[in-house]
Amino acid sequence: MPKIKRFDVDTLRQDFPALQQQHQGKPVIFFDGPGGSQVAYRTIQAMQDYLGRYNSNLGGAFFSSQLTTDLMSKARYYAANLLNAELPENIVFGANMSSLTFSFSRTLAKDWQAGDEIIVTRLDHYANVSSWQQAAKDKGCLVHQIDVNPDTCDLDYSQLEALISEKTRLIALTYASNTTGTIVDVKRVVDKAYEVGAQVFVDAVHYAPHHLIDVQSLRCDFLVCSAYKFFGPHIGMMYVHPQWLHRLEPYKVEPATNIGPGRYETGTQNFEALSGMVACIEHLAALGDPEASLRLRLKQSFEYYSDYEQQLSLQFLQQLTQFPEVTCYGHTNLNAIAKRTPTFALKMKGIDSGELAKYLAEQNICVWSGHFYAIGLLEQLQCEEHGGFLRVGLMHYNTQQEIETFFKALRLGIEALS
Repeated sequence: MPKIKRFDVDTLRQDFPALQQQHQGKPVIFFDGPGGSQVAYRTIQAMQDYLGRYNSNLGGAFFSSQLTTDLMSKARYYAANLLNAELPENIVFGANMSSLTFSFSRTLAKDWQAGDEIIVTRLDHYANVSSWQQAAKDKGCLVHQIDVNPDTCDLDYSQLEALISEKTRLIALTYASNTTGTIVDVKRVVDKAYEVGAQVFVDAVHYAPHHLIDVQSLRCDFLVCSAYKFFGPHIGMMYVHPQWLHRLEPYKVEPATNIGPGRYETGTQNFEALSGMVACIEHLAALGDPEASLRLRLKQSFEYYSDYEQQLSLQFLQQLTQFPEVTCYGHTNLNAIAKRTPTFALKMKGIDSGELAKYLAEQNICVWSGHFYAIGLLEQLQCEEHGGFLRVGLMHYNTQQEIETFFKALRLGIEALS
């Protein structure tokens, strides 16, 4: 596959207004991407144009309603290309991944019976754990939670595969950890699940900004992600495999459509966010051949993003070796860069992560501390105390110089708080 344009991070950064600003007279470093990324100009402009000129609802005879109906179709087309769904009709929109998952869990659990079994993991954000635990409790189902390998934060695949049985109805797992960056071998899990007829629900929220998703290759039943994690607005999307689109019975308002993805979409959609999401996916595809299909442009562009982010990860882990007092959870072997995203969960001996995050914030370095809703992971690793993890999340708009600046500030912060 030919690479069409050279990746130039300095040029790319010009597309993001947040990266051009100063706070209190100093530049800002955004290492908070796993909690929500920055947004490109074209996305902001698209949302402003829609709200300012076409704000309407679906189904009217007048021009703005017709444009909104066209926008809805266009948004499904773009999301389907991003995920490689079979058809745009296999894309469902909602407020965010958490809301979509909680709502959908009630639909999926309708046919569960007492004695059925559900599998979740400790690696996951709890939107993909609590939803299923609570639905299972309502139905009298047994829930198994899979541990991680504490050295690499990989899933314990042996434990998972040993628990899969004819009683297993659903396996819910993340594609990549929003805390440690660990990438999960979803295809391996799907293959095992299908041996017993179990369904697989994938949380791809953290994976989506870093690698291009292919649901047809994964062969999963359902997959969810949120655009605000991949440089877009606050909107969630869910892929529903064609075999389930009309077989399931969602809770819905009686007059609402019972055809296609609309049967899962309760209430009026966030059309301005859908407009921004279309523009955001165009931004993601911008490094590809302009004459190629949207999916091919996305593939070409993501090759650049992934390669560049691996360079950032390598630099980060190399510099981290100068800090023996800092523990990094997940893959730290420099030969295993491809098994993680550039997201790093750090723990400083004797220092509260929250206090260190505050110190870095005073230096205009934006990072998160805490559990990031992955409480099962923190419990297993016994990292709940002292502010949980300090999470540093890099995106393809970050630079090597920003990493240098971070480690200088980290050194000073450790000294100040020790």
